[in-house]
Amino acid sequence: MTMAEGDTRVTRLLERLESANASVRLNAALGAGTAPDPRFVDGLVERCAHESDFFVREMLTWALTRHPAYLTVPRLVGELRSERARARSQALHTLSKIGDRRAWPAITPALLADADDEVARAAWRTAVGLVPAGGEPELAGALAGQLGRGGRDTQLSLSRALNALGEAGEPALRGAETDADPRVREHALATQRLARDPEAGFEEAVEEAKRVVALGPYDAGTADGGTADGGTADGADR
Repeated sequence: MTMAEGDTRVTRLLERLESANASVRLNAALGAGTAPDPRFVDGLVERCAHESDFFVREMLTWALTRHPAYLTVPRLVGELRSERARARSQALHTLSKIGDRRAWPAITPALLADADDEVARAAWRTAVGLVPAGGEPELAGALAGQLGRGGRDTQLSLSRALNALGEAGEPALRGAETDADPRVREHALATQRLARDPEAGFEEAVEEAKRVVALGPYDAGTADGGTADGGTADGADR
């Protein structure tokens, strides 16, 4: 392929990324990942900021992972400052797939607490994947500050992120058990239930946590049926 032919190929592919037809955009992103070229990177990242089709977004992310991280990571990190929520969330999602820890400093407390739920959820997943050794407790504290936020999907995402930190997340969760906000307490307890029993459904864990919170101040020693005086729920001593 001559240089002119290569230039023409790049130009045509970038034009197809802007097509009104999602199938055309999908195939263009597939082409960019199948035969990577540094000249695709800016166009792929820019398309991520505007793309409305889920499958095209996933293909754009895949195409970017096929390019060298030294080209893609700085460009994606720049998108984290965008005013467009989709640009931030998709950049975070792609950074999580690339897995380059050089992006870690860009995962700021502001992103972890982003007002847009999709951005925050992407930030939580990405942070857990990129956090350097020893940084887990601080990250757990920042994530615990979001307990009680949002609906079912948002809360489940946060629970999974906290549980992915393992033992590092436990102190932050225990601290949230006495929060003044019952939603925070419920979410913390449900998260711990999922850590103990990953097969439990999230809704079941939340309902159990609501019952515990409704009964009054939480005592870890009574969560599984014990009573504050050392007996059992049915009054029998052991």
